[in-house]
Amino acid sequence: MFNWAFIFLVVAIVAAVLGFSGIAGAATNIAWILFVVGLIVAAVFFIRGRSSV
Repeated sequence: MFNWAFIFLVVAIVAAVLGFSGIAGAATNIAWILFVVGLIVAAVFFIRGRSSV
C-alpha cells in the first residue's frame, strides 16, 4: 500500500510541476487514501499479529 501511495505522490508532484492541476489533485487524493488504508491495515496486522487462525 505504501509503495502505491508513494507512486501516486510522485505522479502528483510531476503533474503539478508540469501544470496539470486536475491530474495532480486526483493523484494526491488517491495517494492520501492509499496511505490511510495502509495505516489501517498495518494497525490491524499489528493488533492481530498476522495469525492465520
